Amino acid sequence: MDVVLKAIASVLSLIVQPCYDLTGNWWISILLFTLITKVILMPMALWVQKNSIVMVQLMPALNRLKVKYFGDRETIGEKQNALYKEKHYHPMLSLIPLAVQIIILFGLVDVIHGITDNGAPGTEFLGMVPIEDGGLSWLMPLFAGLSAVVMGFAQNRINPLQREQSTAEKNMTNGLSIALSLFLGVFVAGGMAFYWVCSNLSSILVQVVCNICIKPKKYIDYDDLNASRDELEKLQSLGKEKTKWYKRNPLAKREKHDYKFFFNSVNKHIVFYSEGSGFYRYYKGAIEWLLANSDIRIHYVTNDPDDQIFEISREHPRIFPYYIGEKKAITLMMKMDADVVVTTLEDLDTYYIKRSYVRKDVEYVFMFHHMSSTHLVAQKEAYDHYDTILCVGPHQEKEIRAAEKLYGLPEKKLVECGYDLLDKTIESYEALDKAENSKPVVLIAPSWQEDCIPDSCIDDIIRPLLGGEYQIVVRPHPEYVKRYRPRWDAIIERYAEVPDDQLRFDDFRTNTSIYSSDVMITDWSSVAFEFSFSTLKPTLFINTKMKVGNPHYEELGIMAKDIAWRDELGVSLDPNDLGGIREVIDDMVQNQSKWHDQIERVRSESIFNVGHGAEFAGRYLLDAVIEHQEAKEAANND
Repeated sequence: MDVVLKAIASVLSLIVQPCYDLTGNWWISILLFTLITKVILMPMALWVQKNSIVMVQLMPALNRLKVKYFGDRETIGEKQNALYKEKHYHPMLSLIPLAVQIIILFGLVDVIHGITDNGAPGTEFLGMVPIEDGGLSWLMPLFAGLSAVVMGFAQNRINPLQREQSTAEKNMTNGLSIALSLFLGVFVAGGMAFYWVCSNLSSILVQVVCNICIKPKKYIDYDDLNASRDELEKLQSLGKEKTKWYKRNPLAKREKHDYKFFFNSVNKHIVFYSEGSGFYRYYKGAIEWLLANSDIRIHYVTNDPDDQIFEISREHPRIFPYYIGEKKAITLMMKMDADVVVTTLEDLDTYYIKRSYVRKDVEYVFMFHHMSSTHLVAQKEAYDHYDTILCVGPHQEKEIRAAEKLYGLPEKKLVECGYDLLDKTIESYEALDKAENSKPVVLIAPSWQEDCIPDSCIDDIIRPLLGGEYQIVVRPHPEYVKRYRPRWDAIIERYAEVPDDQLRFDDFRTNTSIYSSDVMITDWSSVAFEFSFSTLKPTLFINTKMKVGNPHYEELGIMAKDIAWRDELGVSLDPNDLGGIREVIDDMVQNQSKWHDQIERVRSESIFNVGHGAEFAGRYLLDAVIEHQEAKEAANND
């Protein structure tokens, strides 16, 4: 090893000595030596620059791999290595310049000793080592550390790879550089430390030259990179822990147990996936039918640790609930090994929740959580990746078939199912004590999107109806109260003096005000359809800015029921022309029987199997499970 270092020192002396002969100053000689070595090593710097650009070019694909296989480290690692190999990226290449600089540094040991051993005037400080000699030599660790800080600050902004690293990666890279510089400054001679300072600072100039020779913007699609990073960051922000970073997540152990228990459960024939406790109401009828008419086991995955399903499972031993947080659910769903998976989740395989890549024969069944159309509020691709859709009514069948034809999509299995939640609300309404109210009740139940009733015309609705003839109940959307609490409080304050028998602000969590109302007023809330189809009473629709999730909805050439029903289940008014609202409400209240018959006709034409939605959903799911089992048995026999 000594022989190698002496050989390196001999080569380095061939550069240092002429620099001294030219300048007559050893410090300036070391500076010139540093610049000359940087020039000599420029081809290597350009090689590293190309490699760094390749890595940045790969980042969008890597980010999307992390999205696609979120949480599955093994698969991500395999795909990442395959991508590196395909694109000829070498992860360790960026360390070569650092290794070369260290080799040069240790080669300088003999060079510096050769200079200081001769005892030439002005060379004393060159050979001083802070840890041994102390004094002013302690300035060298300070200069070395500061040079590393300056280099890190610059590289974070101009190095194409380091610029795109995460904050944690930048901190680690810069931290190691500063630590190494401080260490060298303390334990090596002042001349060697000075070389390291010059090397750190001249690296900034080298990077500038590399960026001029090989311009990153010419090879990197930064728009695509930023888009992929946004996708990953949104995914990583899901289910962010509410506990302090230094405290253990109290749900982590439970989630880990349920995750393991889920995959240890064999022969999972049917799995229901729920985003929260409130979604059970959409599955309830089908699950209860399955429990009553089969011996099937129900596996129920929920993102909500307080989901009501855990309490329900105590009474039904064939229900197996699992708490899996939003992030972990992404991995669980990718590794799904069930025959049939039922969800109310739109955008399967488009956003975070993906189809299983473990089993390609899983049947994904979509169950609607609304009765309206499929192409207005939902995203364009919301239902494209489902195998089966339990349709509420003929309008959904028609729209889905039209979308398949228009966009060249595979044909899905469409089941004429119905809507169990509507069946339940009809039952609840019919069982309600119909004692007449002392005065007609007008329920205002708006949505919460931009320019909704509370933000556009709430006063123009309430004031004409005040006076004692009607009782007005305002039932805000919880999302509006959550997001815009000061606005909501201001509305309540404006009517603080109005008696409760004229105006009351109700709680969203109860349906009592819906069933007891004579007329509903809303903008674009789907609760209007539940109200009118359950009670057969009319709704006054305010044509505020329409809620549109799919800007291409008109391509289908079918009027969405969200729009068509507005003039079949009631009357629509412009928010800027509410002068006649009192007369419209008067007519609706006085002509209840007319509206009753009309709404009943629309309901019978629009909703499949009214009163039997649970049975049709449950029966299909049971048949699907049996069909999968028969197919497996047939395959095994073959």
